[in-house]
Amino acid sequence: MRLLVVGRLSGQLATAVKMAMAHGAKVQHVERGDQATEQLRRGQGADLLMVDWRIDIAALIAANEAERIHVPVVACGVDAGPSEAAAAIRAGAKEFIPLPPEADLIAAVLSAVADDERPMISADPAMKAVIQLADQVARSEASILITGESGVGKEVMARYLHQKSKRAERPFISVNCAAIPDNLLESELFGHEKGAFTGAVARRIGKFEEADGGTLLLDEISEMDVRLQAKLLRAIQERVIDRVGGGKPVPVNIRIIATSNRDLAKSVAEGTFREDLLYRLNVVNLKLPALRERPADVVALADHFVKKYAAANGVPARPVSEAARRAISGHRWTGNVRELENAMHRAVLLATGVEIDVDAIRLPDGQPLTGGATYDAGPAGRAAQTADAVSRAQVGQTVAQMEKALILDTLTHCLGNRTHAANILGISIRTLRNKLNEYADEGTAIPAPQSGVAAGYAA
Repeated sequence: MRLLVVGRLSGQLATAVKMAMAHGAKVQHVERGDQATEQLRRGQGADLLMVDWRIDIAALIAANEAERIHVPVVACGVDAGPSEAAAAIRAGAKEFIPLPPEADLIAAVLSAVADDERPMISADPAMKAVIQLADQVARSEASILITGESGVGKEVMARYLHQKSKRAERPFISVNCAAIPDNLLESELFGHEKGAFTGAVARRIGKFEEADGGTLLLDEISEMDVRLQAKLLRAIQERVIDRVGGGKPVPVNIRIIATSNRDLAKSVAEGTFREDLLYRLNVVNLKLPALRERPADVVALADHFVKKYAAANGVPARPVSEAARRAISGHRWTGNVRELENAMHRAVLLATGVEIDVDAIRLPDGQPLTGGATYDAGPAGRAAQTADAVSRAQVGQTVAQMEKALILDTLTHCLGNRTHAANILGISIRTLRNKLNEYADEGTAIPAPQSGVAAGYAA
């Protein structure tokens, strides 16, 4: 993890830095907030900012966000009382670390804020075969395309490849192509020169240069605009990039990993993805099976998440009961590992006995995993009652109203995850985003991504 310390490096702050380094953090240091923004702008990236509470944290975060730089901030310092700590949190800091520091607290904050602990867990032969292939190609320089449903752990697999590669000591930079608007993605990837467009107040190093020597992950590559795909293809082929507004090519030395939850061959046929770019990215394809296709992983992952969230919430790590194991093994987990993770997080908080029993494992709407109340009529009767209820609810509604309800219900089911919801609905992330903007303009509350929703774990 890359840590940028902002403040005077003396006394207790220096001790905190040494503790962070002992836990594997690579530390850089500046004294002022504007120096931190400038360093991030130049491409000397960081996963976490540790900032002295006396520095204007709100101004630092605002300056970073004006450059579309989003790095979590942890405040720290000596002689800070509860009011100062609360003010730092209100200003945007994720946590406050009092000094002199405690080693366990430093380790916990680094782990919680940076979320670096994403181990590769596998107990199922279907997933072990994919991991074996990943081990074979990890140390090569080949571009790799990781495919699979939303939530199966594609980013975790990408990090695993980087950690096993010859570039492991160099940066791993991730860009979510679906989360950044088209008109900003080019600058985010390739950077820009001062004055290249309105608001470009200084040169900005893009993700390609920030990843120089390391690995660049292009997450959800299928959502990239076709025009930008041409520039990406040149960058991959020639190993040079052109900053927006720049006058000369900039050489880069990176390895490309891309992910997609869509069938890119189908996208090529539809004209939304370049065939030559697909060939460049898909030197090796790692297709991650859905969680329902690797049942042995379900319990192994459940046990891992129980330990993780018990430690994070300061509660006992209760074992999962046999009944609960049977229930989670029999569930389809349409949201894959991400859905399982959130279910086990809830179970850790809801469990009351010596074990995590089946009644503590709940779906996002609060219903039990078994599907709730049963009816004497049996499965056929339950199906008929459900169909009748749905039919009655739909009578009198317009198509637009039904579409809106379907989209919002699906988004709620996905805990606010736009990419997962778009995948289930069979529409692009852009179409979903446009619909949500339309609903928001009408005054409708839009489900936000829930905290604790991780990028996904491959097992």
